[in-house]
Amino acid sequence: MQVILTQDVEKVGRRGDIVDVSRGYVRNYLTPRGLAEVATPGKLAEAQRRMEEAEERDRRLAERAGEIAETLNKSVITIEARTGDDDRIFGSVTSANIASAIEDARGIHLDRRRIRLDEPIKTLGTHNVPIQVHGEIEANVKVIVVPKL
Repeated sequence: MQVILTQDVEKVGRRGDIVDVSRGYVRNYLTPRGLAEVATPGKLAEAQRRMEEAEERDRRLAERAGEIAETLNKSVITIEARTGDDDRIFGSVTSANIASAIEDARGIHLDRRRIRLDEPIKTLGTHNVPIQVHGEIEANVKVIVVPKL
């Protein structure tokens, strides 16, 4: 019997998938818990339309992410940090600092968790910082840390 999953079901499929399962499994488990609905021709057409829309949305997001990655690869971001007498930074430059500097300089809003810093930057100079833009698309931003005057 064909059903359309309304939620992810372990070992069966993901939300929106059309799967074949036994009638008893549908009647006793999936339907009472609201995990699936029986696949009628109308619902199958609706599910197909939703899947096509999702694929189109993902394609547009990937295309936009490619443009953002291209912009970020060309970017050089300068961050001023307070330093002591021996040019050591007070504190560190974190992914949140880098994200806000990119937003100020390029107008691109990035989640700080997408900035791949193994540890915060604690030295002056030039650093290459990898950023995961979308899925497999990654960019490298050159970050220059200079002393605040």
